[in-house]
Amino acid sequence: MRPGAAVSRGGGTSRPLGEERALTSVAAGDSYGGGEPAEQPRLWHVTLSVSGGEAPLQEVRRGLEQLAHDHPFLLTSRYAGDHAEIRYWEEARDLHDAAAVALRLWGEHRRTAGLPPWEIVGLEVVDRETYHQRVAEGYGPLPATPVGVHPF
Repeated sequence: MRPGAAVSRGGGTSRPLGEERALTSVAAGDSYGGGEPAEQPRLWHVTLSVSGGEAPLQEVRRGLEQLAHDHPFLLTSRYAGDHAEIRYWEEARDLHDAAAVALRLWGEHRRTAGLPPWEIVGLEVVDRETYHQRVAEGYGPLPATPVGVHPF
């Protein structure tokens, strides 16, 4: 497994199944309890893969375009009749927060954007430095160009 390539659900704290971790934002200079300096938000490169039953290509494209319109942070989407990949940058305090937002993206916007009823089948979240190191070394996902919604 590559460093930063997977999201761990273990370790850390134990919460009842289905209980979500609250996402918070902290202004620069604020601190958490105990007087320690707050972690600054970081940029995370997210690749979300979804898959499911065959859907008309035009409907898939329209849904992804609507999602990109509603959330202009999306860099690029690639799609086929039974799967899609969404890539974007997320600003979050840590990997757990970035992954939590990514895991909710498809489900929360499926109805409003008219997306197919597909399930999330893959998630990669890497920090900015790891993403740029991979690109510089010639492996990993290439920069998201061209930006927009495109067929595979």
